[in-house]
Amino acid sequence: MPDDERRDPRISGNAFTRTAKLAALPAAFAGRTTLGVGKRMVGRPAEAVLSEVQRRTADQIFSTLGQLKGGAMKFGQAMSVFEAALPEEIIGPYREAFTRLQDAAPPMPPSVVHRMLAAELGEDWRQRFTSFEDTPAASASIGQVHRAVWADGREVAVKIQYPGAAKALQSDLRQIGRLSRMFGVLVPGLDVKPLIKELQDRVAEELDYSLEATSQAAFAEAYAGDPDVAVPPVVTHTERVLVTEWMESVSSLAEIISTGTQAERDHFGEKFARFLISAPQRVGLLHADPHPGNFRILADGRLGVVDYGAVARLPDGFPPAIGHLLSVAVTGDAEAVTEGLREEGFIKPGVQIAPEVLAAYIGPFFEPATVEQFSFSRAWLREQMSRVMSPGTEGFGTAVKVNLPPNYLLIHRVWLGAIGVLSQLEATAPFRAILLESLPGFADQGQH
Repeated sequence: MPDDERRDPRISGNAFTRTAKLAALPAAFAGRTTLGVGKRMVGRPAEAVLSEVQRRTADQIFSTLGQLKGGAMKFGQAMSVFEAALPEEIIGPYREAFTRLQDAAPPMPPSVVHRMLAAELGEDWRQRFTSFEDTPAASASIGQVHRAVWADGREVAVKIQYPGAAKALQSDLRQIGRLSRMFGVLVPGLDVKPLIKELQDRVAEELDYSLEATSQAAFAEAYAGDPDVAVPPVVTHTERVLVTEWMESVSSLAEIISTGTQAERDHFGEKFARFLISAPQRVGLLHADPHPGNFRILADGRLGVVDYGAVARLPDGFPPAIGHLLSVAVTGDAEAVTEGLREEGFIKPGVQIAPEVLAAYIGPFFEPATVEQFSFSRAWLREQMSRVMSPGTEGFGTAVKVNLPPNYLLIHRVWLGAIGVLSQLEATAPFRAILLESLPGFADQGQH
C-alpha cells in the first residue's frame, strides 16, 4: 500500500486506530457509571448524578465520533438529526461539534484522488475534464466532492469514494453495535440498535454509486423545473465515482439552523417538509438521509437536495394506511388507531395496549397535523421524548410493546429525522396542508 494511503485516516491502514478509539469508550462509560452509583450512596440526588454521567458520556462520545470516519461518521450523521431531543444542559456545549459531523471531514491527498479517478474513469481521465480542482469542495463519511468542468463546458461535482471505505464502514459499525448501550445514556430509553442494524444492512447499497446515480437521476427528472426544489442531474458514474452537474449554493440547512432568521427557518423548513413528503408520490422513492448537510440553500430561494445513497423504494408512494391512520388519529378515535396499528403489524398478536395510552404515545407523530400551522421547537421535542422514553413513565412502558414492521423502518426513521430537523430549525409550517397535498389516504378532519 502506498505511503500516502497509509496516512489517510479513512483507509484500512488506520483501522486499528479507529477501533482503539471506539474500544476505549465502554471502559470510560463503566467508570462513570460506577462513580455515579458511589455518589448516590453518599446522598447525591439520582437526577443530578445521571445528568453528570450524561455530560461526561456526551463529551467522550461526541469528541470521539468527531475524530472518526467511515461508519463512525455515518452513525454520527444519522444521530445528529436527533440532537434537538437532547436536554439543553447535555447538548449545549457540544452542539457545534455535533452539527459539524453533518458537513465535514479531512480530505484525501491529491495523489490518492488521481489514482481513484484513473482506476474508475481510465488512465486518460483528465481528457474528460477541461479543469479539475484537487482541493475538495466538500467531504463526508464515505466520499468527498471535487469541483470540475466537464469536457462539454458544464460545471460538475465529482464525488469520489474513499479507498477502503467498505472495510472501514463495516468495521466501525460492528464496533459501534457493541457500544450501543452507551448512547442510551444521553436520552434514557433511546435504543440505537435498530439504527445501527439499518446502517449495517445498507452499507453495500450506499457504497455502490451506480445505485445512487439511478436514484438521483430519477429525482432530477421528477423535480426538473420545480420552483421550490433543485436536484443536480447525473452526468456519468461508476461504482465508486459519481459525476453530477454542479449546484451553486449560498449556505445549507445546517447553517440556517445555526444562524438563520425566523423567516428563513419557516421558509426552508416548509420546503424541506414538502420535499420529503411529496417525493414518494412523484418519484416512487423517499430520500432517507435527512440530515441538514444534504439540503443546500440556493440564491434563488430554492432548496437544493444532494446525496441519494440512502433511499426507500416506494413505487406506489407512501402506504395509504399511513395517511388513513393519521386521519383517524387527528379525530381522536383512539380505538380505531389501535386497531389500524394492529392490522399493520405495529402491535403484535396477543399484546394488549390501552387505546388512550397508545394514542398519547404516538402523539408526536400526528400532533403537527392537528392545526393549520404548527410550530416545531426543541422544547416541544424534548418534552415529547421525555414523555415517551424516560424509564418509569407510562409512555416508556408503551414503547416496549410497539413493534416496527420492516417495511416501515426507513419511513419511520425519515419521519422522526424530519421532525428532529424541523425542531432544530424551530420552524412554523403548514404541516397539515402539506400532508393533504401529498400523503395518500390523509383527509381533512372535517371529512370524518
